[in-house]
Amino acid sequence: MIAQSRPFGQRYAFVVVGVIFLCLLIAAGLRSAPSVMMLPLENSFGWRRDVISLAAGVGILLYGLTGPFAAALMERIGLRRTLLASLVVMSASTTLSLLMTKPWHLFITWGVFSGIGSGAVASVLGATIVNRWFKTNRGLVMGLMSASSATGMLIFLPLIASLAQSGGWQPVVIAVAIATAALIPLVWLLVPERPASIGMVRYGAQADDVPPTSPASQGNFLAHTLSTLRRAAGTRVFWYLFATFFVCGFTTNGLVGTHLIAFCGDMGIGEVQAAGLLSMMGIFDLIGTTLSGWLTDRYDPRKLLGVYYAIRGLSLIYLPYSGFSATSLIIFAVLYGLDWIATVPPTLRLANEAFGDRSGPIVFGWIVAGHQVGAAAAAAFGGTMRELQGNYELAFLIAGMTAIAAACISLLINTSRPAFDPEPQAA
Repeated sequence: MIAQSRPFGQRYAFVVVGVIFLCLLIAAGLRSAPSVMMLPLENSFGWRRDVISLAAGVGILLYGLTGPFAAALMERIGLRRTLLASLVVMSASTTLSLLMTKPWHLFITWGVFSGIGSGAVASVLGATIVNRWFKTNRGLVMGLMSASSATGMLIFLPLIASLAQSGGWQPVVIAVAIATAALIPLVWLLVPERPASIGMVRYGAQADDVPPTSPASQGNFLAHTLSTLRRAAGTRVFWYLFATFFVCGFTTNGLVGTHLIAFCGDMGIGEVQAAGLLSMMGIFDLIGTTLSGWLTDRYDPRKLLGVYYAIRGLSLIYLPYSGFSATSLIIFAVLYGLDWIATVPPTLRLANEAFGDRSGPIVFGWIVAGHQVGAAAAAAFGGTMRELQGNYELAFLIAGMTAIAAACISLLINTSRPAFDPEPQAA
């Protein structure tokens, strides 16, 4: 049945994008909160920094591993139901963490449940929305939604860092829980299941447009998700994309997102000032990722990825030797910030080119899982290196070298032929 028509015609797609942008923004704030809470938790409970970063790593890992299953679940039970359930889990797990007294409580709330909940409110959600609601301008829209993570840092980090500095970790938890809960009515009221639900077609499409549907909408979504992985894993392009996105996660929210504030603290820079540095990076990433989406619609995405990873690698190698002066940190924030998430639009375009609109979001979910495996590894790796060496210098140098390697791998990707044949239709 066709639901009541919404205003704006095809442009209602941008209303949906606006709500999803907010969801991605809040999810990014939730995922960045452990970096702000690290020192307050260390001071409040006496927990070791490697224990806290390991819990953050569990959340990051599950955030990524949930993605491909969430993409299939959106086809099986509906995007609205999946998204609403995820927001409830995020808000509830964050609220329950107010009662934690032991490290395993941190693992369960901020690791397991917040990781699973936020995993459905991630890049795969953006990819699903882009494929469902847009026939044209996909790169630009994906760039805008990818930039929401930067905007999340821009809005949340100074606020929650100020809360943490004045009141400890509990006010941070309360702020994130309230912000997450506030999204539930917005999604319920403003996000239809798909354009056809309100009598429309995708933005930029003709009236007779029929978007591809996924066989995950029928049958076992778990089996479909795993079978898509099996088929994708038999292609070289999948492993190139997986490897580069592993490095992307290793060099962004895994290392910098989790440990930069603590690194700055080791260098005598306060939490609020360090959060301000991340916010500055967020401003430039908002610019860089949106521009990356525009460029992705027009230029070879492989070459774009090569440039992005090379700049990121050089930025990370530069940081330990920068002296941490105001000028040097601004230089780092600009160079690093411009391509923090700029890799997402070209990676999604390559996944869609190789695997098609129907399987692309699920394959992209598995590629994002590689991103979060890399991020989880970097979160734990950074904490371990800090405990062993007393500083983060070698951790950042190694991360920089992996980014240079990813720049080289990006140029090897070939999507000139479809990665696999069209899936057989159900009898």
